[in-house]
Amino acid sequence: MTNLFDAVALKGLKLKNRVAMAPMTRARCPNNIPTAETARYYAQRAGAGLIVTEGTVISAQGSGFVGCPGLWSGEQIAAWQPVTEAAHDLGAAIFTQIWHVGRISHTSLKPGGKAPVSATGQQAVKSSAFGITADGTPGFVPASQPHALATDEIAPVVEDFAQAAANAVAAGFDGVEIHGANGYLVEQFLNGAVNDRTDRYGSQSIDNRIRFALEVVDACIARIGADRVGIRLSPFGRLHELGDFAGEEETFLTLAAELGKRSVAYVHIMDQASRGAPAMPEGFLAKFRKAFDGILILAGGMTAQKANTMLAEGLIDIAAFGVPFIANPDLVERMRHDWPLQAPDPASYYGGDARGYIDWPCFLTGDEKA
Repeated sequence: MTNLFDAVALKGLKLKNRVAMAPMTRARCPNNIPTAETARYYAQRAGAGLIVTEGTVISAQGSGFVGCPGLWSGEQIAAWQPVTEAAHDLGAAIFTQIWHVGRISHTSLKPGGKAPVSATGQQAVKSSAFGITADGTPGFVPASQPHALATDEIAPVVEDFAQAAANAVAAGFDGVEIHGANGYLVEQFLNGAVNDRTDRYGSQSIDNRIRFALEVVDACIARIGADRVGIRLSPFGRLHELGDFAGEEETFLTLAAELGKRSVAYVHIMDQASRGAPAMPEGFLAKFRKAFDGILILAGGMTAQKANTMLAEGLIDIAAFGVPFIANPDLVERMRHDWPLQAPDPASYYGGDARGYIDWPCFLTGDEKA
């Protein structure tokens, strides 16, 4: 019976177990450049078969957090190389999540103080970005009014994703995960309540709603190959002011089938019921599984018991864990031996120094003491 600790093939990669470290923003990369502490952080968590890094912005335009890493410059590529080497030395595969936040940003984060860009001109009035506050320090600020991308402005953004994918491979990553979840740019096109366009990317049809996502996928595949391209989705998610819309289930199932045709490395679903969103409809995951015949990863409120049940049923192939990895870098061994888990400190999630970042006990890298 399949369980978390069994190996699994991910295209050309053999993962040592079916545990993935989910992407989590930590905002500790000054000037969008990974540091030696970044390498230490991921090395400590390399007990996972697959690491997916924190969201890594594809361009200065795509940023929504102070201190998030990027992948658009040679300096950033070089800075990521010790990270990928450290993960590989400890037997983990590592993908980076390539990210454009769209409207969930602030003018303080944009070159020249320009407006964020999005599928829409609607402002996310209840959402925040992690930008520069009035006193000049990093902190949460209201999301700014976005500029709706004109039709001819979309292709350069797609190209930014593709170039980031190529840069990721140059940095030693095994592949990329396109961030298509949590209300950021890709999902701003997918979600019919946010997407109010009337062009060929508009909300009036499923083909239009999924067009941007598939163009990004296709551009990345053209650069680095389908075996190196995954995508994260959050069906029925409501983060960052996404809304209900007609045909939501059909939209995601159609997208699933199209991703299957492209033989992408995996689809990573974030179940946002763990974040307060409505639960995915009963049976939806099984329908998605039928529509997409590749590797399926699930994150969101996972426990070892829940993951093992879903793996044994064949509903998923890999289980992803986020917050538990923050305070438990050796999470895999803790789950294997049913050891207790340490509780993280939410005050240290974003920004700051080594505290709450790389000072948790970790037996994998010899950091037995905090």
